[in-house]
Amino acid sequence: MGDGDAMEEAILALLAERREGATTCPSDAARRVGGDDEADWRPLMDDARAAAARLVERGEVVITQRGEVVDLATARGPIRIRRA
Repeated sequence: MGDGDAMEEAILALLAERREGATTCPSDAARRVGGDDEADWRPLMDDARAAAARLVERGEVVITQRGEVVDLATARGPIRIRRA
């Protein structure tokens, strides 16, 4: 399994652990894959966002900001990931 697959699985697992309609942050997935040490998970943030983008393309999740669905390609600042 590649790192991208692990990040996608981490996002989906985090969402499965939450109530319906709840969101997760890409940093939660990065921590799940990289561990709790910021020096280990922080470099994985781009991977987490890329994994979220792949999941969006497959229709599995949506990206939100302040509760509104947004396009990840144009979103600036913190994002959240929610099941589609």
